[in-house]
Amino acid sequence: MASPERERFEQLVRASSGRLLAALIANLGDIDLAQDSLADAFLAAAQRWPRDGYPDDPDAWLYTVARRRALDHIRRESTRAGREQATLAIDAEVRADRRVETEDTLRSGVEDHRLRLVFTCCHPALPLDARVALTLRTLGGLTTGEIARAFLVPETTMAQRLTRAKRKIRVAGIPYRIPTATELPERIAAVLQVVYLIFNEGYLASDGDSPIRRDLADEAIRLGRLLQELMPGAPEVEGLLALMLLHHSRRDARFDGDGDLIPLERQDRARWHHAEIAEGAALVEQALRRGAPGPFQLQAAIAALSATAPTFAETDWPQMVLLYTELHRRSPSPVVELNRAVAVAYARGPDAGLMLLDELDRRGVLTTHLLPAARAELLARLSRAEEARDAYDAALQLATQPAERRFLEHRRAALDGDQLQGRS
Repeated sequence: MASPERERFEQLVRASSGRLLAALIANLGDIDLAQDSLADAFLAAAQRWPRDGYPDDPDAWLYTVARRRALDHIRRESTRAGREQATLAIDAEVRADRRVETEDTLRSGVEDHRLRLVFTCCHPALPLDARVALTLRTLGGLTTGEIARAFLVPETTMAQRLTRAKRKIRVAGIPYRIPTATELPERIAAVLQVVYLIFNEGYLASDGDSPIRRDLADEAIRLGRLLQELMPGAPEVEGLLALMLLHHSRRDARFDGDGDLIPLERQDRARWHHAEIAEGAALVEQALRRGAPGPFQLQAAIAALSATAPTFAETDWPQMVLLYTELHRRSPSPVVELNRAVAVAYARGPDAGLMLLDELDRRGVLTTHLLPAARAELLARLSRAEEARDAYDAALQLATQPAERRFLEHRRAALDGDQLQGRS
């Protein structure tokens, strides 16, 4: 397949795989069978379409081929007596799925197989980490390796986790449907976590040639909008959607032509997507007025402070400190503490922020590159260049994402030239 043709085909695979897989799982009731059959269909398309031309409806062609491959597999694996029963069972599932789809449409206004797949993979019968991982694998299209890095576990461990989760769904007969109104509150937290992890992989890709995976970020925002439609007035759903919109609004200004990170204060704010900023800020304000602030709403409020400030210098840092303090009270974590310390450094001076970071370091509760990188920034602002170099070296030993590594290397090299410009 020629290079332009390959690019066209790969774009189609990225655009279609999620919805086709979800539709196949709805009809077959077997995640592994649906994945294998769809892979066969894509392989057949790669062989035939360059020769015969693209069909008028590529999705319909792929779905039909994949479903036929699945039926062939079932027939091969069944006894003669069981073949008709297997085929009838699949047809019954198709008819049942259409009935449920009609009922759900009348009830919630949402008709989307991928949303059904989210709730199936996030069923309470599965461990939380398995729910998130399985949804990322099936819906977001992330590789097992990418998911393993997100969970900070070996790839073999994640592969076993995914296998066990799919087996559990099959053996326990976990339904493929949107939960009822009474079930939704207990199910939504894991779904929000899934969507945000998908967005984060798009916002700063853990692997690959491009630091941004726009398709994943767009998919997460699309799912956020569907969740908002499904649960109108749910403040954390509104908060998550607002947070994603506010972060995504800066996508065209976050990297230069070489794929290197541009610090927040050096970004060209004219290149930010201000319609998305306005929508995100309005959403978080609407959510907070409901009087039930949660982690996503508070993170969105923090993002809105940065996005709506006329300049970096005019950011309301004291208000930022208050929001991080409340976020840590409601959802304590070392990362929130680190971000609060950085906000304190801008509000009260680098000495105050560094004191908090040093205390966090002494406790040993955060082992990523973020802590030494933040310490290096504040040490540099205090003209403690040698200590800053050591901190950058420590950060580089822990950082794995290519764009982040290059950013840290540039910051370390800039120490001698006194060209540091702040954080990204």
